[in-house]
Amino acid sequence: MASGIRCDLVTLKLFVATAELGGITHGAARLHLVPAAASRRIRELEDQLGIALFVRLPHGMALNDAGRAVLAHARAILHSAERMQDDMQAFLQGNRGVVRIAACTSAVLQFLTDDLRKSHQRYPDIHIDLHEMNSESVIQAVQRGVADIGIYEQTVSHVSLSVVPYRKDRLCVVTPVGHPLAKLVASGQPLTAATLLEHDLIGLTEGASISIMLSSLARRLEMPLKMRIRVGSFDSMAAMITCGIGIGLMPEAVARQIIPSPDFAHLPLTDSAASRQFVLCYQPQSKLAMAADSILTLLSSDPAAC
Repeated sequence: MASGIRCDLVTLKLFVATAELGGITHGAARLHLVPAAASRRIRELEDQLGIALFVRLPHGMALNDAGRAVLAHARAILHSAERMQDDMQAFLQGNRGVVRIAACTSAVLQFLTDDLRKSHQRYPDIHIDLHEMNSESVIQAVQRGVADIGIYEQTVSHVSLSVVPYRKDRLCVVTPVGHPLAKLVASGQPLTAATLLEHDLIGLTEGASISIMLSSLARRLEMPLKMRIRVGSFDSMAAMITCGIGIGLMPEAVARQIIPSPDFAHLPLTDSAASRQFVLCYQPQSKLAMAADSILTLLSSDPAAC
């Protein structure tokens, strides 16, 4: 490997584009470069690192293991450069910039819309780049430097990043009113996790905090998890419940929004896992742009004070 790496931001952007699009021609087109010049940049980067980063295929290029490692660093460097530019804009023109937030769906639907409305009122020149994803992906986005701030359900994972409390919610079981569980609760009996797991469930995709919680309950109770189908959103879950495919677990506030029909019951779950705490994780303060620090302060303040 050469004693020093001399790599400009254009080359890093080209490397990322080539990795994402699977070919040097498409990567060059994204950056408006001539393919031959783009190919030379990639070769020079590999020469400086002393190792090939791509596997050359008949119809494109694919990252090898070394390339995947470099990709994470390249994205972090480019994101840091963007944050630097945001900070300079803040110094020159006041508190403005772009703040990248990754948030789980439950937080977006229940809390974040109102918080972002307050953010726009208080900081009209700060733009929010919001990415909705499951809780595990939120943590990964902040760890990779793709997002400045992340919002996720705290039981999903322990992270090395700084974390502060955000909001709380409670889960309920949604069933047709004629379902045995609805009749059970109507008779005054509690709905336990063990009773819930006896029935067919509509689940969310892997990595979602509710899916992780259900798997944890099944392991704890040593019961099989009857997950009939996994869906990508609460709207899809509601549609499956409506069709009679199974029952679902979702936040009470979300259930009231998307499935308010009197033909369906929102049943309280007695297990302690039904009460959830959401947290904010974020980049180290020294790496946060001024705009991101302002939004973090707003999000982490008491809702009554916002």
